[in-house]
Amino acid sequence: MVLLHVLFEHAVGYALLALKEVEEISLLLPQVEECVLNLGKFHNIVRLVAFCPFASSQVALENANAVSEGVVHEDLRLLLETHLPSKKKKVLLGVGDPKIGAAIQEELGYNCQTGGVIAEILRGVRLHFHNLVKGLTDVSACKAQLGLGHSYSRAKVKFNVNRVDNMIIQSISLLDQLDKDINTFSMRVREWYGYHFPELVKIINDNATYCRLAQFIGNRRELNEEKLEKLEELTMDGAKAKAILDASRSSMGMDISAIDLINIESFSSRVVSLSEYRQSLHTYLRSKMSQVAPSLSALIGEAVGARLIAHAGSLTNLAKYPASTVQILGAEKALFRALKTRGNTPKYGLIFHSTFIGRAAAKNKGRISRYLANKCSIASRIDCFSEVPTSVFGEKLREQVEERLSFYETGEIPRKNLDVMKEAMVQAEEAAAEITRKLEKQEKKRLKKEKKRLAAIAALASSENSSSTPEECEETTGRPKKKKKQKFQEAPQENGMEEPAVSFSKPKKKKSFSKEELVTSDLEETAGSGSLPKRKKSSPKEEAVSDPEEAGNRSVPKKKRKFSSKEEPLSSGPEEAAGSKSSSSKKKKKLQKLSQED
Repeated sequence: MVLLHVLFEHAVGYALLALKEVEEISLLLPQVEECVLNLGKFHNIVRLVAFCPFASSQVALENANAVSEGVVHEDLRLLLETHLPSKKKKVLLGVGDPKIGAAIQEELGYNCQTGGVIAEILRGVRLHFHNLVKGLTDVSACKAQLGLGHSYSRAKVKFNVNRVDNMIIQSISLLDQLDKDINTFSMRVREWYGYHFPELVKIINDNATYCRLAQFIGNRRELNEEKLEKLEELTMDGAKAKAILDASRSSMGMDISAIDLINIESFSSRVVSLSEYRQSLHTYLRSKMSQVAPSLSALIGEAVGARLIAHAGSLTNLAKYPASTVQILGAEKALFRALKTRGNTPKYGLIFHSTFIGRAAAKNKGRISRYLANKCSIASRIDCFSEVPTSVFGEKLREQVEERLSFYETGEIPRKNLDVMKEAMVQAEEAAAEITRKLEKQEKKRLKKEKKRLAAIAALASSENSSSTPEECEETTGRPKKKKKQKFQEAPQENGMEEPAVSFSKPKKKKSFSKEELVTSDLEETAGSGSLPKRKKSSPKEEAVSDPEEAGNRSVPKKKRKFSSKEEPLSSGPEEAAGSKSSSSKKKKKLQKLSQED
């Protein structure tokens, strides 16, 4: 008996399920199909054999891409070889995608089935999957599906082989639409301005030129000889300019108001701007076609080649088409109508717009269209699959079509295709080498510019650092130098260059004396009152230790000290002695007060 297994691909991993002994015909009954919605009844039909979870989101994306492309991934191969029975003839594997089923049958040898019962079983598995796998919740399964969907879509957009063709498809579609709109608007301007100047329609045939003239002339009664030079610039023909001037003087048109003229001129300016934009868009399309499909554009022209790409959907699709399909591409309605009515099938489609078919005789139009379609198919394949795009092959193919045209007309035998392609290969190799050389030069220039830019940034950063460090050094070294200068300036004032005889000792900390020590010191002072008293300088340390009263009068003694140092050489010896006696008497009075208090 053949065992039926079902492979289910989910965002979290692969699941292999086995169907219990049930009949395939009974599964298609409506009552049995309704049982799929019930979890309890569905468990009686299906059981989970194996589940292979994906290790990461990247692995899940790789497996999803492989399944969509119909390739058997290593994870899927390992799951099937491990859990399916060894006897492959007794196994029937149900899959949802026919591509992956064909790949499994070709590589692993298992018989695969799609559709019918398998679709119903997969519908039930998709509904109850989070209940079949332990540890998987509905919320986590939805999150995994959402994440894989985003990454899969992003990868498809990023690695889309047709993404370059999209610009060509949109450009040619817009170009065709602009042609229709410009024709419609130009006819409206001709009718509207024709009420005022009907003779201008017969003189000027070009739509864009007519709109420019309508914008320039305005009221025909104001047209004179002074505007003749400008008319010649617009029409690029002196005879036409003179005819317009003569027609304006004897025109049969009606008079028109100023507000009507303003509306006509504004509408004409819009049509002129649209025609100018159409020219710029055509230039853009030509440059884009020379990059994407140079051989096809060299063979058949940019506009016809772009229409073929747009009709096929992409350059890849056009390359996959045979020459017979390319020949009638764009004439599908005529083809099916001919098949339906059993009439003559069309000989050409979009390629009719090329110059070759128009130049051929009526009896040779079908032959040259078939030959041209063959060369277009070759050119599109070269453009699609060549690494370095070049127009060499397109030019050689165009030469072959020209030779075939001359053969139809004169009977001159054209060159063989093999010889032409050999020449094209040699020239293509040279062109490819030249292109690669140019690309290498551009890359070298870019790298040099990048190096210069980085070197300039590094030099700027180093200059900023160097400019900041000297300032810091000056700040750190500037302060001690200033202190030294201040000390050096104070030294001559305090030591007194005018008083070299008197020398001052370094200040020492004052000690707290007792009353007895003070008495003894006073006696010693009185004994040596005849000698000069040595003055001690008050240092910052002394001021810190001294009383707050002395700290309050700190600035005054300094001034007195400086003043006394200058005045000391002028004072005489007896005066100093008198001063010392008075100071000793004051100290005695202080001692007496202290003894009385004790």
